[in-house]
Amino acid sequence: MKKLFFFSVVAVLTCMLVLSGCGGEKKGKESIKVGVAAPLTGMYAGFGEGYVFGMKAAVEDINNQGGLYVEEYGSNLSMELVIVDSESDPNKAGTLAETLVTRDNVKFLASGDEPPPMHTGVSTVADRYKIPYVTSTGPIEPWAAMRAEVEGNWEYTWATGLFAIVTPAEKGDFRDKPGYTIVDTWQAMLDLYGNQTNKRVAVFAADDSDGVGWYGLFPEYLEKQGYNVYGEENKVGLAPLETTDFTSIIEQWKNYGCEILWGNAPAPFVGTLLRQCASLGFKPKMVSIGRAPLFYEDIESWGGDLPLGVGCEIWWDPSLQDSPGISGTTPQSLAEKWSKETGKPLNRGIGPGYRSIQVLADAIKRAGTLDGTKVNAALADTDLMTIGHRVKFDQNHFSRGPLVFGQWQKSGGKWVCPVVFSRHDFIKATADPIFPIPYQ
Repeated sequence: MKKLFFFSVVAVLTCMLVLSGCGGEKKGKESIKVGVAAPLTGMYAGFGEGYVFGMKAAVEDINNQGGLYVEEYGSNLSMELVIVDSESDPNKAGTLAETLVTRDNVKFLASGDEPPPMHTGVSTVADRYKIPYVTSTGPIEPWAAMRAEVEGNWEYTWATGLFAIVTPAEKGDFRDKPGYTIVDTWQAMLDLYGNQTNKRVAVFAADDSDGVGWYGLFPEYLEKQGYNVYGEENKVGLAPLETTDFTSIIEQWKNYGCEILWGNAPAPFVGTLLRQCASLGFKPKMVSIGRAPLFYEDIESWGGDLPLGVGCEIWWDPSLQDSPGISGTTPQSLAEKWSKETGKPLNRGIGPGYRSIQVLADAIKRAGTLDGTKVNAALADTDLMTIGHRVKFDQNHFSRGPLVFGQWQKSGGKWVCPVVFSRHDFIKATADPIFPIPYQ
């Protein structure tokens, strides 16, 4: 009888503990886990290094203010990043994202600015598990084309930036004006100096989705502006990503007398191309390149003075005005934090990384829950001033941001990429353009 009484008491206590545990599951939750498959090594390591820093800074700001209030839990929850290295491999990024969801139990996925090919696998995982993925990428044309090709159109993926090549925003959109596409930003440089060239243009691109999208749109635009693009009909300059010998292409450009070089490719691809241009004596007066010259470590690896005068799009800068962060953080203070903690020249990826977390946190707070479907619905209604200016998504789940033109120059013996042209009153030019490029 005593044994029966003892076991009955144990059973009742066990049930009470189990029920208590079930009822208190939300109360015991300590953090909002966000999975990040970042290119910390490989050809896109510059992207990953910058945006992971920015994401960590945003999470630190959130947690320093006591966490993020989530109505469903009736309390503030801290935020936690679970970061893994994709090694700049799109396939690995997708596999790692799935592991983050199934093994690490992350509630959300996020990243900062990465080229379009890096998102395919992660976005597929986000749709499969109905987990919002907040990121940043550009340009919109290859992004929209990639979304259109997949079932479900990546309904759980949201790109907080960056820009379009030629496609204007819809009429009535606050971004339907100059300064939000590559062509009207780069056109400003052509307006300044194009007439001081023979208007013969050499174009190139890597044959990934980013490069193909660029090559399919930009040469046509240049020709409409009165420039002569060499070999566009035969896709001269559109080369496999792994190309290491550009000799025949460069010789064709040189023989045609091209004085402008325009392209889009990863940094290693471009470094090899520019070294061979120098050795073959091809010296264009103006060089503008997308993607490759965004980060200091990449252009420094080219060697010598090859980066001098190379222009690129700039989509985030410490000089941004009206761009609030969390808890008083500003673009300038974020840049100063980067410099102090890393001792490295500015990596502009810190802004988009910070912005992704800022946008995700805002959606979670408005949704009042960690339920992926409800947070996804809140993301659709985003209209937020962020550390990367205003974020408001269009029908492609894309929010284009302001663009300015930068150019690599030397200051005090060190490479810097100041803004040399801006159409926006909230981003100021800080240096004069270089034209023509002064070759040694």
